[in-house]
Amino acid sequence: MNEEQLHAYADGLLDRDERARIEAALAASPFDAARVQSWMRQNELLRASFDPVLLEPVPDRLRLLRIRRAWLPYAMAAAWVVLGIAIGVGGADLLRDRDAAASASLARRAAMAHAVYSPEVRHPVEVGAAEQDHLVRWLSKRLGANIKAPLLQALGYELVGGRLLPGENGPVAHFMYQDGRGQRLTLYVSTRKGDPRDTAFRFSQEGRVAVFYWIDANLGYALSSELDKATLLKVATSVYQQLNP
Repeated sequence: MNEEQLHAYADGLLDRDERARIEAALAASPFDAARVQSWMRQNELLRASFDPVLLEPVPDRLRLLRIRRAWLPYAMAAAWVVLGIAIGVGGADLLRDRDAAASASLARRAAMAHAVYSPEVRHPVEVGAAEQDHLVRWLSKRLGANIKAPLLQALGYELVGGRLLPGENGPVAHFMYQDGRGQRLTLYVSTRKGDPRDTAFRFSQEGRVAVFYWIDANLGYALSSELDKATLLKVATSVYQQLNP
């Protein structure tokens, strides 16, 4: 199952048998499934923004101009101006919707990673907290960014360790913390494409997993746990302050 096949599935270009094969593969690969869902959402946003413009009837004034061949170039120019304005206005909305969809995808993927790895007893992480310096250097190198593992002892959480995960835009750093009762929370750090930007905290409830997430320049952060919203916000605030001293 390669990238081209996944895009063909998201675009609805496969026959029934091929779709069934890809769906079976996606059921066994939650990360690929999340990527495909985000592409399908982008397709929906594109159709919602531009289909109405493409399906609009030609105005009477332009039909009359077509009758007079000498005026045809002017009619075409006018049509392109109208279409350009419509696309310009719709494009701004689309960009906002695309950013919102990308942020929501960050929360979903973080929640999925938390749900997969936090129950693990023997292998919750690839590199343990005893090798924290090595872990941070390794993940920073793979992501091509200066990654930090926040210190949460003051809130009762010790670093368990971390691992490298596949993400929508490349490698993802995944840190895991645990308190004395065994309650775990995870910090998901991913790279993002496009212009650097910052966003405020956003909250998402993905099933039993609560997620606070935000964008800081070209990195996306998501803190996930089964904690209640108020408690998780306190931890997320501490994480944010340590990452932005």
